[in-house]
Amino acid sequence: MDRSLHRIFCVAKNAFREAVRDRVLYNLILFMLLIVASAILLGDLTDGQQDRTIVNIGLTAMLFFGTFIAIFVGVGLVSKEIEKRTVFAVFAKPLRRTEFMVGKYLGLCMTLLVNVLIMGAGVSLALLFAGGSRLALPIWGAIYLIFFELAIITAVAILFSSFSSPSLSALLTFLVFVIGHLSSSLLDLARSLGSVAANWFFTAVYYVLPNLAHFSFRTEAANGMIPNTAMFAGATAYAVVYISILLMIAAAIFSRRNFK
Repeated sequence: MDRSLHRIFCVAKNAFREAVRDRVLYNLILFMLLIVASAILLGDLTDGQQDRTIVNIGLTAMLFFGTFIAIFVGVGLVSKEIEKRTVFAVFAKPLRRTEFMVGKYLGLCMTLLVNVLIMGAGVSLALLFAGGSRLALPIWGAIYLIFFELAIITAVAILFSSFSSPSLSALLTFLVFVIGHLSSSLLDLARSLGSVAANWFFTAVYYVLPNLAHFSFRTEAANGMIPNTAMFAGATAYAVVYISILLMIAAAIFSRRNFK
């Protein structure tokens, strides 16, 4: 067990280094900081709502840019190994494919954590600069939930990349992200239409795909609210269980994949 954890840690560390060296991460962080600066300028045009504007734009930008990182880097971490044929050298070592997948996932989550912390610090500093210090700390509850949402999207990207091409994996992951935010609304719409087929279909979508509404707290954070303990615990448990299921499926598929 200790050796297995050590091998997973080594893969995670290497995946983290590869992701950090990817220039897109720095570009996205820079773009995020520019968005925050723009929010400060736009806040000057609002009537006493500058701090809320910064929070809304900052957290939304953090979610979308973090999602792009999760999708493109998550898909690329596995596909690059396959395309460059370095996967053969990796599996020539005493390393199980399951350990490889879990390590890659954890390495990308470490990368996302660093980026989320940097972007969150940027939003907090923007609030302090704009005189919105009352929101500088409360927004970290929403940032915590954003990180776990990105962790789920990363697991989805890893799953698709285990059996599909990079472009298709990226498209499917983005569709899951969009539907995950709309699943509750789509289910309500299907029920209001009274269609049995639509109701069954969107009920299946609601329960099979991740319900990302559990992690949405941006509007509330802009009003100075903090997620309660039940929301923290529920969102965390939901993310851990869902991610574990996705990784088990991804590992099972990847273990049976023929690279010849």
